[in-house]
Formats: sequence, structure tokens, C-alpha cells
Amino acid sequence: MPSNHFATRLAEAARTIEAMLDALLSDALRPGEIARPQRLVAGMRHAVLGGGKRLRPFLVVEVSRLFGRTGEGVLRAASAVELLHCYSLVHDDLPSMDDDDLRRGRPTVHKAFDVATAILVGDALQTLAFDVLADPATDRDAAIRADLVLGLARAAGLGGMVGGQMLDLAAEGRYGGPSLDEAGTRRLQAMKTGAILAFSVEAGAILARADEAVRRDLVAFGRALGGAFQVADDILDREASAEAVGKRTGKDRERGKATLVDLLGVDGARRECDELVDVAVQSLANFGAAADPLREAARFAVEREA
Repeated sequence: MPSNHFATRLAEAARTIEAMLDALLSDALRPGEIARPQRLVAGMRHAVLGGGKRLRPFLVVEVSRLFGRTGEGVLRAASAVELLHCYSLVHDDLPSMDDDDLRRGRPTVHKAFDVATAILVGDALQTLAFDVLADPATDRDAAIRADLVLGLARAAGLGGMVGGQMLDLAAEGRYGGPSLDEAGTRRLQAMKTGAILAFSVEAGAILARADEAVRRDLVAFGRALGGAFQVADDILDREASAEAVGKRTGKDRERGKATLVDLLGVDGARRECDELVDVAVQSLANFGAAADPLREAARFAVEREA
């Protein structure tokens, strides 16, 4: 089980990131902006603040710290990843997608506001994420900023999260075609969920100027962690209550979504989680005790209850 030290460290990172997100989502205009519409800011704050595990920004912070890199720039990059993640949740909850009424124990944005506002909230969160990464306040080195922007765009876009969402919709049978097999389901999950988690790890390495060999090990860790996280999420959807996870459960089976729980069974899916955690931990073999928070993050991904 993850230690109390890890839980404290995760909570501390969440508090620090929350403060940065609060500042980024204030009414204060940034250079080049004309106005920040009040309703749009309120919707963005509803989507982002006051909830969530903040695992993705935690990974950015902890990988950076592994190489001695800390400070405001790291927190900004970590917050950018969380802004991108929250945009994906807002759009994922829309009636045309998963049609969810609850997220993190609160009404989803389209329920708290309306569908049009929710679409614009997601759009604004996505563009703000890249705004934050491209800003010299995140890193003085333009090449580092460019690497961060490119990495997040690739993880989030056509060949990553958004592409994975398209495959997910297709797997529900909306557009015809055969059901996904195990390999197709793994690819879908690596794109839809794993790509952003893997980039969260790589972002810390980019900020820390880690060499290519080190980055490869860390990306392998991030991909295995992302796979484990998604399978654990599928198990929670099957077994946990809506009260426990803060959102409607059982919807994957209702919609005929492609999951490894259906293909492997619950016990098989749990074994899959354990195997992926082992791969993640083994990927950190060269990093010593300093990487223990990352090892515990992999365990947390599969042992969480929400």
C-alpha cells in the first residue's frame, strides 16, 4: 500500500497546484487579452478547482524533483497538464459523448451551466494549457518550452487522447464495424488515458534537461502507469459506487465500451494491473531511492478507491 508519506506528499502537491490553478483562472487579464467573460471564468473554475487527485501534475513535480528541479516553472508546467486534463473531462461529460451529470461529486459543467458554456469552457482550458507552457515564465529556454508544447500536443491530439476518444466512441458501435479485440482495446486505452499520463512524466524530464536514455526509462514508466490507471478505472466503474468515486458508475457496460475487464474478467484485469505496476517499478531501477514517490504513485494508481 502507498505510505502515509506518499499520501502527504500527494496532498501537498495538490494544494500547491490548486493555488497555481486558482491564480491562472483569476479575473486578472494577461498581456494580449481583451476581456475574460465572467461566465466563462466561472465555468472554468467549476471544472478545475476544488477536486481531483492531481496525479498528473504530481508526476510532473516529482520527476522534476528527481533531478533537483523545483520552483514556479515546474508548477506552471504541472498546472498546464491539469488544465488540459480538465478540458478533456468537461468535453467527455457532454451529452454527445458520455452524457454524465456528476464529476468529482459535483454537477458536470454542462449541468451546472449549459452545453454551450461547457464546450467553450473546454476550449478555453485547452488553449490556456498551451498558453501557460509557451510563456517564458514557465522556462526561460525557448527550446524547452517548444518541447513541452509539442509533447503535450502529441499526447493530447490526433494520435493520443482525442484519437483514443474517437476509437472509444467507435467501440460503442456508433459507427458500425467490429468490436475491438484485446490489442485494439489496449491501443485505445494507451491513447485515451495513457498518453497524457506518460507525458506528465516526460514533462518533468524535459524541464530537468534529462538525457534521452533517462527519458526513455521514464516514458516506459509513464506508459505502464497509464495502462494500470485505466484498467483500475474500469474495475472501479464495474464495482464501486457512485458515492465512492464521485461520478456515475456502471456506464461502461451500459454503453458497450471496450474495456479489459470485459475481455479478461475482473480477476484477469486485476492481474493486468499488478503486471503493469511491476513494469512501471522495474522501469525505475536505475533511479534509486529518490524515485520512491514515483514507485508509490504506480501502486496508488491501482489501489485508489476513487
